[in-house]
Amino acid sequence: MDRVQKPEDHELQCALGYTQNRELSWLKFNKRVLEEAKDSTVPLLERMKFVAIFSSNLDEFFMIRVGSLFDMAHTDASRRDSRSGLTAKEQLDKIFEAVAPLYKERDKAYAEIKKQLGPYGICGLNFKELEQNEKKYVKKYFKEQILPVLSPQIVDANHPFPHLLNKEVYVTANLKFKEKANSKSMMGLVPIPQFVSDVLYLPGHDIRYIRMEKVILEYLDLVFSKYEVSDANYICVTRNADIAPDDEALDVSDDFRYLMKETLHKRRRMAVVRLEIAEKMKPDIEAYFCEKFNIEPHQIFRTKIPMKLAFIFAISDKLPESMKRSLIYHPFTPQNSAHVQEGNVMRQVKKRDILLYYPFESMNPFLKMIKEASSDPNVMTIKITIYRLAKKARLVEYLCAAAENGKDVTVLIELRARFDEQNNIDWSERMEEAGCRVIYGFESYKVHSKICLITYRNRNEIQYITQIGTGNYNEKTAAMYTDLSLMTANPAIGKDAAEFFKNMSIGNLDGTYEHLIVAPTSLKRKVLYLMDEEIKKGSGGRVIMKMNSLTDVDYIRKVCEASKAGVRVDLIVRGICCILPGIPEYTENVRIMSIVGRYLEHARIFSFGTGAEQKVYIGSADMMTRNTQKRVEVACPILDDSIRRQINHYLKVMLSDNVKARVMLCDGSYVKKTAESQVDSQAVFMEEAIYAKRVAPKEERRFGEWVKELIGSIRK
Repeated sequence: MDRVQKPEDHELQCALGYTQNRELSWLKFNKRVLEEAKDSTVPLLERMKFVAIFSSNLDEFFMIRVGSLFDMAHTDASRRDSRSGLTAKEQLDKIFEAVAPLYKERDKAYAEIKKQLGPYGICGLNFKELEQNEKKYVKKYFKEQILPVLSPQIVDANHPFPHLLNKEVYVTANLKFKEKANSKSMMGLVPIPQFVSDVLYLPGHDIRYIRMEKVILEYLDLVFSKYEVSDANYICVTRNADIAPDDEALDVSDDFRYLMKETLHKRRRMAVVRLEIAEKMKPDIEAYFCEKFNIEPHQIFRTKIPMKLAFIFAISDKLPESMKRSLIYHPFTPQNSAHVQEGNVMRQVKKRDILLYYPFESMNPFLKMIKEASSDPNVMTIKITIYRLAKKARLVEYLCAAAENGKDVTVLIELRARFDEQNNIDWSERMEEAGCRVIYGFESYKVHSKICLITYRNRNEIQYITQIGTGNYNEKTAAMYTDLSLMTANPAIGKDAAEFFKNMSIGNLDGTYEHLIVAPTSLKRKVLYLMDEEIKKGSGGRVIMKMNSLTDVDYIRKVCEASKAGVRVDLIVRGICCILPGIPEYTENVRIMSIVGRYLEHARIFSFGTGAEQKVYIGSADMMTRNTQKRVEVACPILDDSIRRQINHYLKVMLSDNVKARVMLCDGSYVKKTAESQVDSQAVFMEEAIYAKRVAPKEERRFGEWVKELIGSIRK
């Protein structure tokens, strides 16, 4: 689905058999996330969070991937996936078949964790489980705080079936007039108010709570006082959210920000792709909802856990410190990098390249460098590409300060960062008000690169500091995602970065660069070329690549070619992986592993060769067709030997992981490694960051000492 199928793709899928469908691969990855929820070595509340992450992942999967497949099934029914040969309809059938057991597995995991949390006083309760005084409290709270703000609805000849919002919970029931014996039944719906808390915490020292939908369901007779209430339930619809602005027929004069606001409005009204229910439905009610939502029964999933799980992340804040030690991960604060000294960061980067490894090391040195640049009289311009930002962003404050201090600040912000569109719209308006020059990229290409360029004058010479990362400039996720951030004063890389920003400003995607490799033009071409260089070495070739997802068919073919030539290929792929390892005669020399742990693996590293000839790149792109052909991505070579050794160390530790890593088998399933000594790569990096010794700065000689040394050398 990433591109129009070529005739040779049919040969790939039918003759070789070393690829798998991306959607089914993703479901296997998400099942791997669920394994963390079942892992007894993970603290209980962290396990509950993995249940929430699994569920959130599944929500987005239905909104985006399943949604797009439904669209495709209606518009291009004969089109086949280039990796599995399946039509959209066949993929949907396999998806629904694979998802059903995952619901049962998730429900079972949630129930087990909930049971084990009980002795700690953390109890999610049904109404029947409440103490008598708690029932009184809940009823009083409902009458005084909830009932007055409810907006119940009935569906009859005069009241049409309402539009149900995506991922909002509704209490439903069959209603009949009490005073009319032969009256027809009708549907009643009660939206859970969005401004009301999802859970009601009960008085007392323990953390006892009841979900709001259960409270409303219990008192439906007060909500619909004139009716007999039966078949009470609560439901949640998931809607297709796969809107791409470049699919719209747009007039070129349309303001792009306005377009994105319209797009977000449309997303709220798109077709239902899934219905979740709390209780089993009678056949006539099931048929009723299928007709109203235009869905099939297999799109209905019963869930025994809450349909919204965001409250789980707030529970840990309510715990006493003594209990936190048992129920959540031991707190870890991103450390000050041992490679960064106290004092001016810009001055240090001018002397040597610096690599930060989030979240083990803090993002602060990069932010400090931008702050320094905002007031440095020698700095002339700051240019940056932004894909996602936190709700509170010091980076934006510093960029705005730079503009207000007379610097030329250019921000290329991507308004189409899915589900972050509104946040990016808000930030773009804030930066424009401060005097930043804000541009929005290209109609058909998302700008996903993570690159920042500081231009300054040193005497009469123009010089650069360039930062290139694998992750977003998001201060919140920098403490949760593993990412690399390179800061360099290398003039050749700076020159490339300056050329890149010039090309972005004039809408040129076909720029040429000496060191940077840039999608959609040169990134994939360069990666395939570097693979070819390793293929020439045969069994002496070596390729290690770390990424989030792998779907690109051209890259998959090249990996197969490398394996056939005897090249050892290690792929560390967190999520979707459409190539299968260990297929005789095709991918026998390919090893694939996935790491899922405390932090979300997010760094992209491309390594080719060994020793002095090794070439290493870091960047923003996965080997997915959308990244290599439909996005602006940037990858940067690591030219500093010490930083190359640093990255090699990271790769070696990750490849040794046998705690949070899983190895993919030739059928696409994952198994845990077996080894005598345990290696948890993320735990290793945390410990290394804590105990790393800061590199001692070179002492700057005083002028007098320098003169004495000079005189001494002359006398000699």
